[in-house]
Amino acid sequence: MTTLTQRASVTRRPTSRSLRRRRILVGWSFILPNFLGFALFTLIPVIAAFVLAFMHWDAYNPPTWAGIDNFVRLVGDSNFHVAFTNTVLYALGHVPLTLALSLGLALLLNQKLKGIAFFRVAIFFPYITSLVAIAIVWNMLFDPINGPINQFLHMIGIANAPGWTASTGWALPAVIITSVWRDMGYYMVLFLAGLQAIPSEYYEAAEVDGAGRWQKFWNVTLPSLRPTTFLVLVLLSVSSFKVFDLIFVMTQGGPGRATLVLSQLIYQDGILNGQFGYSSAISLVLFLIVLVVTVFQFKIQQRRER
Repeated sequence: MTTLTQRASVTRRPTSRSLRRRRILVGWSFILPNFLGFALFTLIPVIAAFVLAFMHWDAYNPPTWAGIDNFVRLVGDSNFHVAFTNTVLYALGHVPLTLALSLGLALLLNQKLKGIAFFRVAIFFPYITSLVAIAIVWNMLFDPINGPINQFLHMIGIANAPGWTASTGWALPAVIITSVWRDMGYYMVLFLAGLQAIPSEYYEAAEVDGAGRWQKFWNVTLPSLRPTTFLVLVLLSVSSFKVFDLIFVMTQGGPGRATLVLSQLIYQDGILNGQFGYSSAISLVLFLIVLVVTVFQFKIQQRRER
């Protein structure tokens, strides 16, 4: 009897090991294609950019070691100072406005009304619309002479209407307005998901305690939305610091350097001027800025959770 049990256990072991190996191979078969794509198109270029940040290279001659020369050059580069300032200003305008409007729209559209889905889709639609089409339409709206926005401002008595994308002082606000209009629908959907995940018992308990609308919003809705708000804040911050496409299509960094941002400066110095080492140094600085901002947000979130 003992020998039969031992033989059965011996025969079972290879089966369990082979099943475990098969599961591991199946798991790797799902992970490996995605990892190969990530390594080929993201990881290797990022590592190459880090290395190039410490070299001089114009794509025609062999790269030469530069040490920290590229970073020293950043200190005296006025284009970098302007691009850095514009990037920070864009983030300071884009993040809070998009956060507030998307949350407000989510609260407004979080209703069980007939036809409410149409308005949700309509507000989300700009996010999936062609960026080129959005830029062309908003440039027409912001036209200083024939644009509907300035015509409306003239009609209500504002004689000196802004020049918008044709003005160095108003070009960046115009881009921020367009970007907020485009992005708020996407983040509204995230807030809607967060709102619908809040148990109704919380609001019922607040009503029993005599809480009004504002008290329920401040003491129930906002605390319950803290994880969603944190996610939206991180996503908005990262996208704001690496903004490129909308500004490139709308203003191309102009007029002058009014809307020049770090991502566009990387494109100009690297792709257009062939200074790949210097542009890689700028990209490394941009990466560190985004990293510091993200880590700072995570630290604040951890303190709040404590």
